Amino acid sequence: MSVSDLDWLSQPPLRRPLLLLAFKGLFDAAEAATDSLAWIRDRTESSEIAQIDPEEYFNFQEARPIVRKNSDGDRTLTWPTTVVHACQTDDIRDLVILTGMEPHLRWRTYADQIVEVARGSGAEMVITVGAMVSMVPHSRPLGVTGSAADAELAERLSLDKPSYQGPTGVVGVINQRLHEVGIPVISLRVAVPHYVPSAPNPKATRALLRRIQQTTRVQTHYEELDAAVSEWVQRMDSAVASDSESADYVRRLENQVDSTEELLPSGDDLAAELEAFLRDRPGAQDEGPSPDPGEDADPNPPS
Repeated sequence: MSVSDLDWLSQPPLRRPLLLLAFKGLFDAAEAATDSLAWIRDRTESSEIAQIDPEEYFNFQEARPIVRKNSDGDRTLTWPTTVVHACQTDDIRDLVILTGMEPHLRWRTYADQIVEVARGSGAEMVITVGAMVSMVPHSRPLGVTGSAADAELAERLSLDKPSYQGPTGVVGVINQRLHEVGIPVISLRVAVPHYVPSAPNPKATRALLRRIQQTTRVQTHYEELDAAVSEWVQRMDSAVASDSESADYVRRLENQVDSTEELLPSGDDLAAELEAFLRDRPGAQDEGPSPDPGEDADPNPPS
């Protein structure tokens, strides 16, 4: 397997890192997934540690490089490169964050590059983060669902096993490849109202950040989005109220979601089971007892 397309810039020491990844494209409605990882990256001590050369993976007629002028007036080209950042935190573990555009070509080889990022960074597990349009109302908490191909991991975290059949994106290919080589991987997806799919969507971003924090016990500071979420909901309320058919439709969606429950367990249950799974894996080192998850264990978010 060739790994020449993966360029390591540095490999700083990281504490029990997890690899989080998201791609702009099919799996990133309202750009909520990539926005959530950018939010984390911008609020941690982060540094770029690797890139995946785009040459073999993109059709540049579809994802064209961007020409810009720098501060000296010189022209520069920015390519649709996959970028990897190390994010050092004050919590029990660090994060590795990988973001970029969904590649067009050679997905199997690209998935092997992700395997090398996970191995080279020492990641204990991978979390793929996504956002999908769904029949949910903007006026209710946007649910985050999760899945894992590993039967034990799915059972411990009360996740679904993947059941979708049909065309998939690169995230599906990556998840399958990671599972094949024995790297634990879970997928977290937020539901985005299909009638407001445009970016930004702070409510969807906040939902993902909250669930990432509950799962990993790494502070994401999702509460800082509360004001933006309230403003967004008010704008959506006003737009819906101006059209009686839209208002009736949203009320029907509200009735549907009010009769269902969130599909993931509470925060401290998720984190405790995740730590237990990683601790019990063959070759895992004894890291001692995990700290108290604190106030983030509250499973009831504001709208």
